[in-house]
Order: sequence, then structure tokens, then C-alpha cells
Amino acid sequence: MTVCSDFFEPHRSRLVAVATRVLGSPADAEDAVQEAWLRAGAADRSEVRNTEAWLTTIVSRVCLNTLRSRAPLDADEPPDRPDDADGPEAQAVRTDVVGQALDVVLDALAPAERVAFVLHDLFGVPFDDIATVLDRTPAATRQLASRGRRRARAADPEPNPDLARRREVVAAFFAASREGDLSRLLSVLDPDVVVRPDAAALEMGSPAMAGADTVARFFDGGAAAARQMLIDGTPGAVWSHRGKVMVAFEFTVREGRVVAIDLHGDPALLDALDLDRH
Repeated sequence: MTVCSDFFEPHRSRLVAVATRVLGSPADAEDAVQEAWLRAGAADRSEVRNTEAWLTTIVSRVCLNTLRSRAPLDADEPPDRPDDADGPEAQAVRTDVVGQALDVVLDALAPAERVAFVLHDLFGVPFDDIATVLDRTPAATRQLASRGRRRARAADPEPNPDLARRREVVAAFFAASREGDLSRLLSVLDPDVVVRPDAAALEMGSPAMAGADTVARFFDGGAAAARQMLIDGTPGAVWSHRGKVMVAFEFTVREGRVVAIDLHGDPALLDALDLDRH
């Protein structure tokens, strides 16, 4: 086995899953992953810190190029495109939405919308990382995913059990935090959980953290002022001051545990969020 294979193969199954959902075709997905393997093998990996994230970026860019080659030249609108504008793609795909076995025809999504929606909602890729793939700002990337999510919801007549499970995990996190129950808090956190504040949240005193023990001790007995709600359809919470949202907490949950908490304090981004208390 080559050095590149040793580096690549442990992540192949995830990369194939990403490519299949983005492209809607197992054959195209295999081609995309093969091209990503070639690109990874030719790249300088000396400064790669997160192999999975780096390879996901590569295969996502390959998929984006494939989608753009299918679509009309004007299908990939700029990020300030109105939310109700059309972005028809040449070829509809079928995919699972947020882990639920529900077929949705994504024939209204432009390539960048589909990539943002699939990477974030199905695979929990942070918007900062997706922004790198799409060459957009994180705020613009969030809006692309949000449009895709709303259109997918419109095509989804059934409740989403995966969303309900993720909300239960987030609710358990806040209950344990408010009650000061450290052991319960640890039980809902992934061992490698990370807290990622943006620049504005950092200025307000929210530190970046990693590791379940560190994160649990920081939130132990806290979060009393946070209100749970859906943030762009994702389980989370907000902290407000005098009725104004100051920080949004966005949770990424996998296999019943919190793997990431993104803290958003940028006023422009907060104004663009779709907040739902129900």
C-alpha cells in the first residue's frame, strides 16, 4: 500500500458518503473520491492537522466542480441572491435529508447551495470549513445552507426523528449544565468535543476549548440564561441581553453526543439567523 493510501484509506468510506449525497450518483461519487485521492497524493501534507477535514474539503471541491459542469452557467448565484430566487439545476438528485430515509428531489438548488446544505446538515461540517470549499464567507455559506434547508423542508411531509433526537441531546446538555451535574454533562459530550467562538464571541469572553473534561467544567453550573431554540433548523440556544440576542450557541450532534459547539456573536450574522423556539 502506498503512503497516500495509508493516509487516505481510513477516511474513504466517509468521503464516498459525502460525494454520494452531494452528487446523487454512486458512480460519480467513486470518480470524485478517486480524483480526491490523486489530488491528496500530489499535495504537500506536512502542515495538515486534521486529515478528515482536509480530505473532505478536497472531495467537496471536486463534487462542486462536477455539479457546476452539469448546471447552467448562471445557476450558481452570488451569496446575496434573494432567498426566494430560483436556482434550478440541470439534473435533480435524490438524497437523505438530515439522516432521515426520505427522498427529496433537490431540483431547485444551485451547486453551492447543495454542497453547503449537504455538508452541514448531513455531515456536521462547520460553516467556516464549508466557506473554504465554496470560496464564500461563513455568513454567506450559512445562507446557502439555510435556503437549501427550507426547500428540503417544504418537500418533507414527515417529522424528522433525527432532529428530535438531536434536540433531546442538547436539552440534556442544558439541563445538566444548569443543575451542575458534571457526570451527566460529560455523558452527552464527545471526548473530543470542541467549542469554537467567532471573533465577536471571543471578545465577549467566550474561550475556545477542546476536550470533554474542559468543556464540561466550563459549562458546569452555567448556561442558566440561555434559551433553547432551533437556529437555522439546527438545535441550539441563544443568550440575550435586554431583549437583544448577543450570542447564538449552535450544536453539532453525532451518535447521541455533542461534538462541537459554535458560538456566534457577529451582529451581522446574528441578524441573518432563522430562530425558532418550537
